[in-house]
Amino acid sequence: MIKPIIPLLSLLLFCVSCYSPQRDCESYRTGTFRFDYELEGVLKSGTFTRTDAYSIEFFEHKTDSANVKWINDCEFVLRPLDNKAAIHYKIISTTDSSYTFEYKRAVKDPKKKLIVKKGTAIKTD
Repeated sequence: MIKPIIPLLSLLLFCVSCYSPQRDCESYRTGTFRFDYELEGVLKSGTFTRTDAYSIEFFEHKTDSANVKWINDCEFVLRPLDNKAAIHYKIISTTDSSYTFEYKRAVKDPKKKLIVKKGTAIKTD
């Protein structure tokens, strides 16, 4: 009874191991996006517009601008114009209207623990 299960499980394992999330990063290189985030336990929303060279964020009645440097089709670094720490972004999956990404400090600080967070941006234009 066990022998027929082994090929079936092998086939299932093979199919699952071949799964790769959709990543059409080129569609999200530029545009206007909405991003929901949590700050001190409160869910908030901001927007940003990204060109090939710049990203302008609008949140809590503030504007923040950064230079964009693309590493490859799915990874880029934002370096704020006010010299705050640069952030490395990696698009890990896409849908027809949004992308999920991971982000962390671009420069490792041996005195601080590296924290990687996830988010989702929804394209609005």
